[in-house]
Amino acid sequence: MRLSTRIALAVGVVVPLLVLGSGWIMVRLVGGDVHRQADAHLRDRAAAVRPEARDLLRAMVNDRPAGVEQARQRRLFAAALDVGIRVTGPGETVSGGPQPASSVPLPAAAGAARPVTIKAGDQSWRVLAAPVTVARPTDSGTLWLFASDTAGQAQIAQVRRRILTVALLTAPVAGAAAWLAAARLSRPLLLLQRRAGGIDPRTSATRLDHTPTGVPEIDDLAGTLRTVLARYDEQAARIAEALATARSFSAAASHELRTPLMSMRINLDVLDGDPAPDATERAEITADLRAEHERLLGLLVMLRTLAQGDLVEADAFAPVDLAEVLEAAVRDLRKDHPAARVALTGPAHCVVHGWPPGLRSAVDNLLVNAAVHGAGTIDVTLHAPDAAPGVRLTVTDRGPGIAPADRPGIFRRFHRRPDSPGSGLGLALVGQQVALHAGTITVTDRPDGLPGACFTLDLPRTALAPVLPRQRDWLTEASAPGRDDSPG
Repeated sequence: MRLSTRIALAVGVVVPLLVLGSGWIMVRLVGGDVHRQADAHLRDRAAAVRPEARDLLRAMVNDRPAGVEQARQRRLFAAALDVGIRVTGPGETVSGGPQPASSVPLPAAAGAARPVTIKAGDQSWRVLAAPVTVARPTDSGTLWLFASDTAGQAQIAQVRRRILTVALLTAPVAGAAAWLAAARLSRPLLLLQRRAGGIDPRTSATRLDHTPTGVPEIDDLAGTLRTVLARYDEQAARIAEALATARSFSAAASHELRTPLMSMRINLDVLDGDPAPDATERAEITADLRAEHERLLGLLVMLRTLAQGDLVEADAFAPVDLAEVLEAAVRDLRKDHPAARVALTGPAHCVVHGWPPGLRSAVDNLLVNAAVHGAGTIDVTLHAPDAAPGVRLTVTDRGPGIAPADRPGIFRRFHRRPDSPGSGLGLALVGQQVALHAGTITVTDRPDGLPGACFTLDLPRTALAPVLPRQRDWLTEASAPGRDDSPG
């Protein structure tokens, strides 16, 4: 059911109910006004005829002659004018004027001290009772006054009928008017619905074009739809990135694992060949297999970490103590590379906003790169002045260094020197994390003039906007070797 129809039905039901409710109040008010007028008239007549009623009661009690009693009755009825009169004494009742039949029961005199209504067939009467007393001899009676209430009830019934008529007429009129108003007011909503219905985010880049209508609800709905479509686009982009990362992971793993797997297959064939290798050759083949196995594991771990960096979200970032990360990384490096001499200097605590696994991966790969290529001596320094907006980490080795012409490409994936035993992903992971943390990294010669390389990593202490800046495609085809990108 359309909204305009729903509104028309609701108005068509509510408006008659409101008319009936207000009409009921009106009937009560009109009835009260009619009764107040009749009651005021009865009280005026009661005050006017009470002396005559007292004289009549005195004549009735003292057994005056019939002529005297009749004369006083005439004076009483003349003073009553248009109301009915009934005087009840100790043993006699005198009545005259319009009133219900004597068979109609009357309320108790005390209960009729204020005007009340009694029914007599199709007629209704307003009744007022007033006590009448005489002194000599002491006796009392009741003066009853009657006023016809039929005309007032007819007036009230006429008001009731008119209210019902108005209620019945307002139902279709109010419903039709509400439908026309709702149809007109809902035009902007229908236009928005048509525009939104013609958008297919899967096949078109066209988005909602909405002109403000001045109706807050419709404009807010248009804004909500735009937000939903923007979030759809963002999510679709993230899904596309995830698919591209998965494809690149598969392609890179397939390409890079082919050579070590073939080498392992050849070694296994040699071990299983005829003639069988002697003990010395078997030991060499076993050592080669272990080395290839370690290389495979390292390559898979590197690819997985690179893929995780491409897909990490902003809510994974949190305060990280970089000093603790450095201490743990140096401790693990000394276990894996016992020959490396590592000197670590810096504050005991240095908190930055970052992704804990990513920072640890960047530090580990910087240290491993220095241990493998740096002739075993590594100087690690963390600079974190309290007033500075960022921190600086320097890793210096005493290896052959990196030529200036080669420095821009060292952070590309699978970039390595011909004699390097690594996978070519370590510094790519460093570059990726520097970019994700809105930092910079530079490679220079040692500042003291000795042979070796110096990696300088600058990171902000707090989160920057956007939290995940710049490059998010380190594992996709766009980041393949040959692309001229460098972190920072």
